[in-house]
Amino acid sequence: MQINKRSLAIGVGAGVVGTVVLAVVLAAIFGLPLHLFFSPTGTGAAAGLAADDVEHEVLAEDLDVPWEVVVLEEDRYLVTERTGDLLLIEDGEKHVLESFDELEEQFLGEGGLLGIATHPNFEENQYLYVHQTVDRESVENTVRRFEVDFDNRELTNEETIIDGIPSDRIHNGGRIAFGPDDYLYVTTGDSANATLAQDRDSLAGKILRLNDDGSIPESNPFGNAVYSYGHRNPQGITWDDQGDLWATEHGSDARDELNQVEMGQNYGWPTITGSETDPAMESPVFHSSQYETWAPAGTAYADGSIFFAGLRGERLYEATIDGGKVTSFVAHLSGDFGRLRAVTLGPDEEFLYLTTSNTDGRGEEGSDDDKLVRVPVEAFR
Repeated sequence: MQINKRSLAIGVGAGVVGTVVLAVVLAAIFGLPLHLFFSPTGTGAAAGLAADDVEHEVLAEDLDVPWEVVVLEEDRYLVTERTGDLLLIEDGEKHVLESFDELEEQFLGEGGLLGIATHPNFEENQYLYVHQTVDRESVENTVRRFEVDFDNRELTNEETIIDGIPSDRIHNGGRIAFGPDDYLYVTTGDSANATLAQDRDSLAGKILRLNDDGSIPESNPFGNAVYSYGHRNPQGITWDDQGDLWATEHGSDARDELNQVEMGQNYGWPTITGSETDPAMESPVFHSSQYETWAPAGTAYADGSIFFAGLRGERLYEATIDGGKVTSFVAHLSGDFGRLRAVTLGPDEEFLYLTTSNTDGRGEEGSDDDKLVRVPVEAFR
C-alpha cells in the first residue's frame, strides 16, 4: 500500500490541533489548569530512552541529598551531600573526607555544600574548590580551596577564593567549574532578590570568572568577578567543542532556560523571560514554556549534545546543538530515577554520571535513595 505523505501530514497536524482544542475546552469546563493536559517534558521534547533501554550502573546508594560529583578515575569519585559531607567513594565504599557544619539546618533551604571542582593540574597540586553556604556575620555563599590528602582522607590548607556572595533559602546557584581557558567559573543565584541580578556591583544573579587563586582576571568586563549578569538561578555550566560556554537556568513561571553565555552580556532577569526580547539583553537559545518545567541543574557536553538534569522534570534532557542553535530536544529516563541533580562527563568521555535528588524534601524518596548512577554516552547514539 502506498502512503500519501502529504495527506498523512495534514491528518496528523489536524489531530494535534484537535487535541489542543479539546484540552482547552475541557480545561475551561472543569476549571483545570491547562498544563495538566500536556506532558512536562519541555518545549518540543521528544520521548527518549528509558532506564530499561540503557545499560546503566548504580555506583552508590543511600546518599543524603547529593549535589555534585567529580570523577577522579574509574570507581573513584568525590560527591558532595548538600547537608554537609564531602564523600570519597572508592570501589563502592563511602568515606567522609570532610564534614562541613557551618550552616544550621533551619537556614539550609537550597543552600549548603554544593559544587566542587578540581584544579586543571589536580594530579600535581591536589587543589579542590568547594562552594558552600556558611553562617558568619550573616548567611552567605563562599568558594574555598583545599588540598586533598588522600592518604589520611582529609582536606588541608584552606584558602578563601571568594566570599560575600549573597545567599537566601532559595536561588543560591552553586555550580563551579574550570573552563578550557583555565579560569574558574562560579554560578550564583539572585538570592531571592531579583533586582540584584541587574546590579553589576553585586555578586548575586551572575556567572563569575576568577583566576585559580581568586584574583580577578584582567580581561573581565567590569573590573570585578562578574563575567555575565541578569541570571535568576543558574545551576549548570558546560563548554562545547568550540569552547563556547552554555548554562542552564531556573526560570520564572516555568520558563527555564538554556543560554549560550558570552562575556559581559546581560541575560535579562528580571526584565525579560522566555522568548521576550530587549535590544540590550540576550534571550535564551532555548526555553521551556509556561505550562512545562525542567528545573534544570547539572549540565555536561558530550558528542554534539548538551545533557542536563531535570529536578521537577525528572528527566535527563538532551539538546543537540549546531551553530549555536538547538536542532533537536529529547527527554530521557522519564521518571525512572526521580529528580536528577548532577550530570558529569567522565574524563574518558565515555560515561555520564548522574546523581538523584529525591531526599531533598521535594521528591518522592524511593528504595536506597539517593543514588550515583553511570550511563554510557553511546547509549544515546
